[in-house]
Amino acid sequence: QVQLVEYGGGLVQAGGSLRLSCAASGSIGDINAMAWYRQAPGNQREWVASITIGGRTDYLDSVKGRFTISRDGAKNTVYLRMNSLRPEDTAVYYCYLDHTTGGWALDAWGQGTLVTVSS
Repeated sequence: QVQLVEYGGGLVQAGGSLRLSCAASGSIGDINAMAWYRQAPGNQREWVASITIGGRTDYLDSVKGRFTISRDGAKNTVYLRMNSLRPEDTAVYYCYLDHTTGGWALDAWGQGTLVTVSS
């Protein structure tokens, strides 16, 4: 069983910053990548950013230059630093883990943390 616990959501004014954290625990073999997704009310869940075990990062175009994903391998933790936040960034943010355990390619999701950006 894998658990992902997220921290750091909240209410912030436009132009402000937040940092999300997500700690993975449980039966985890090899981590392939970790990522953040988000889902705004009435919208589908969308990918925001990801980081591979090798450190490669990728971002949704609308967050490039404002968001930074990073990870602490020793702690199985991924972070999302969000700067210059906009009202359209308001969403529930979900942590995602891609791992290989016991020879199986598996994934896991966090419970989500709400980010609200006021104008």
